[in-house]
Amino acid sequence: MTDSSKSGIIAARLRNYFFTGLIICAPLAITVWLVRSFIEWADGWVKPYLPKFYNPDNYLPIAIPGFGLLVAVIVITLVGFLTANLVGRSIINFGESLLNRTPLVRSIYKSLKQIFQTVLQDQSSSFKKAGLIEYPSPGLWSLVFIATDVKGEIAARFDERGMDMVTVFLPPTPIPTAGFLLFVPRDKIIPLQMSAEDAAKLLISGGLVAPDYSPLANAPQLAIKQQESV
Repeated sequence: MTDSSKSGIIAARLRNYFFTGLIICAPLAITVWLVRSFIEWADGWVKPYLPKFYNPDNYLPIAIPGFGLLVAVIVITLVGFLTANLVGRSIINFGESLLNRTPLVRSIYKSLKQIFQTVLQDQSSSFKKAGLIEYPSPGLWSLVFIATDVKGEIAARFDERGMDMVTVFLPPTPIPTAGFLLFVPRDKIIPLQMSAEDAAKLLISGGLVAPDYSPLANAPQLAIKQQESV
């Protein structure tokens, strides 16, 4: 074996070692960065409103990361606890009545509250399923998140025409947070067994990371869903 061949083998091994380490280190580094950024963002919002006596940064030599996030979690939980009883509910309703009398704030608050109620309280169906629709033209298929059945005036207009429609969210690649809201006939949607998390991975990776699929493993689930739909 010549020296050039040995050098090529060593270079190939070093390259493989590098990419193997990159596969391990890159997701870990990005995860740590995202978590740290979120904690710093929460601390930056909460800590300025804390009294000096309750803020440990004022009397400790080092800052405690995550203290603001901890306070935010406690406050949110406390608000939820107060809302569950009559006195707390009365206070919350009084505060909401003040917001509802404010012209600009009223519209923003109602819209955000409705979105959070739909996403957090209706966890059984909203954005928990993925599917395929024929879009943007016949023969081309797009991955969508199935939100919920069409509601309100839009549902009434479709019912007048005998149309059974479903609300879906069509996200782009590689940023699934933006996208289009579409109303699709129920029989035009091909439901998928993959979870919403796996569908998001598929979108973000541009189709490179596809979840494992075993038809035999999913057969019992399909049978149960078919029985429920009958």
